Amino acid sequence: MFLFGVVQIVMSQIPDFHSMMWISVVAAIMSFCYASIGFGLGISKVIENGKIEGGVYGASAVSTPMKLLLTFQAIGDVAFAYPYSLVFLEIQDTLKSTPPENKVMKKATVVAILVTTFFYLGCGCFGYAAFGDNTPGNLLTGFGFYEPYWLIDFANACIILHLIGGYQLYSQPVYAYAERWLTEKFPDSILLKNTDRLKLPFLPDFELNLFRLCFRTLYVISTTGIALVFPYFNEILGLLGALNLWPLAIYFPVEMYIVQRKVQTWSRKWLVLQIFSSFLMVISVVAFIGSVAGLIEAKIS
Repeated sequence: MFLFGVVQIVMSQIPDFHSMMWISVVAAIMSFCYASIGFGLGISKVIENGKIEGGVYGASAVSTPMKLLLTFQAIGDVAFAYPYSLVFLEIQDTLKSTPPENKVMKKATVVAILVTTFFYLGCGCFGYAAFGDNTPGNLLTGFGFYEPYWLIDFANACIILHLIGGYQLYSQPVYAYAERWLTEKFPDSILLKNTDRLKLPFLPDFELNLFRLCFRTLYVISTTGIALVFPYFNEILGLLGALNLWPLAIYFPVEMYIVQRKVQTWSRKWLVLQIFSSFLMVISVVAFIGSVAGLIEAKIS
């Protein structure tokens, strides 16, 4: 985790989202590779076992309340599986205007969700069918599979590269927002404006901004420190998924749709949208509760 943070400090100096096309492509390829490997290994393990482990009721728990908390945590994990709302507008902003960006994003979103769902369901269902209650939180890094060693090592390398790129893709909007807000707040700040151009051997010229260097470095250090304190895979994913799902993926899009389409208050469409938003808010709350409980239990144990 420490080495991962060091790498991210260097990569966080990439100026903006527009400069990250190659990182996005590499991260997507890595994701496709390790998801395919996990899917294939899950199928092969089920065939090797000659039976399906687990059952339709899911992993067993010591008590009904614990089972309920684990279910809530799982909902948070599912919510984290589709967190693209964080970077949706940033991606759309990088597209050319012909054809229209919104039409391109609609097609891209449909394809991305279908492909993602296929691999998530494949890895999740066949992973559980292969290991039952002993299914690791992370199918490839949780020591569920041991052979072939070279393939599992390759898959883990793909995971690392994907996480390096993914961290930057989801951090860039945070950087952009903070830097934009501070620039508007302090328009005459030399620290924010001054940029030095550095000439690097075998690489393009690099623009160094002192504020960007300090702020982004502190941001990476803080997130790395949190990761070192709470190194719990499923619990953290569930917590992040619960925090992001309702406000960013549900509430704001629904409210923007109501304003844009001028949906009348108390009309049938308005009621359906509000019920939908309220239901997902409840889902987010219970997922948050389950993830926090799981995080506390993991930390204590």
